[in-house]
Amino acid sequence: MMSDALLKRRKQMLYRANHRGIKEMDIILGGYADAHIMAMSASALDDFERILSQLDRDLLMWFTGEEPVPPKLASSLFDAILRHTTKSG
Repeated sequence: MMSDALLKRRKQMLYRANHRGIKEMDIILGGYADAHIMAMSASALDDFERILSQLDRDLLMWFTGEEPVPPKLASSLFDAILRHTTKSG
């Protein structure tokens, strides 16, 4: 059973992922969160939160390949979000 605090954290992150400043980021991050956030480990949640804390315009450049992903964010989770997006779109 998921603790109340963990469930609340997941719901808050789900909201943040779906309510960004740029519609494309709602689709990319929100789509991934909708599909995966309830099954993510605590470590993956930390990684996802780190991604959510970035500026939308920077994220969009990284997800579209206009700019390289900085080493601090380059991770299997970032790659999984990108794969999910390209598979969905």
